[in-house]
Amino acid sequence: MKILIIEDTQDLATGLARYLSVKNIHSELSFDGEDGLYKALTKYYDAIVLDINLPKKNGIDVCRELREKEKEVPIIMLTSRSSNDDIIAWLDCGADDYLVKPFDYDVLVARLDALTRRNLKNKSTSELHIWEFTLDLEKIEVSNNSGEDIHLSDLEFRLLKYFAQNKWRAIERQELYEKVWWEFDGDFMFSKTVDVYIGYLRKKLGREIVETKKWHWYIAN
Repeated sequence: MKILIIEDTQDLATGLARYLSVKNIHSELSFDGEDGLYKALTKYYDAIVLDINLPKKNGIDVCRELREKEKEVPIIMLTSRSSNDDIIAWLDCGADDYLVKPFDYDVLVARLDALTRRNLKNKSTSELHIWEFTLDLEKIEVSNNSGEDIHLSDLEFRLLKYFAQNKWRAIERQELYEKVWWEFDGDFMFSKTVDVYIGYLRKKLGREIVETKKWHWYIAN
């Protein structure tokens, strides 16, 4: 799991990140609302832990802007207040859950697990469509509009599935390794493995499937 922690109290943020790493949860940190919003819009995260009182842009505005831009990532708000009006405001802006400071780290981990499981379930479907292709997620098969089957390896299928689930979004090379390859021991910054498998898909599907931005970003056309 990869999460973004947007919290201006640096001791809290770094301490939480260290604790989460023990639970095999990778964290990135941001200490103000503007930087946090930028990271949330340009990178992939399984969830966001978002403080309310932030410099430059408060947490409610960050959450609201993410939802306006159709970012469906689960968001847990952190706050020192817990009145009914506050809770209503957090939920109205699009937050999925909240914790009142001080909070137990294990409770946060449990809520992150619950939210990410729910988010994955909501995204699941028996079929996905991308370009002229249909992916049958139960049979792990791909066919074109003419009904012709296209044989893909398991890894090629997972890669195409991930592109289909993230159409029109910039995807970092590291994200593909984490979400498609699952385990990768090399240096993703210099590996050409993603490029090789994109080449396999391009050949088997008979079309361009991504646009390279810089050298490590891909966008499903």
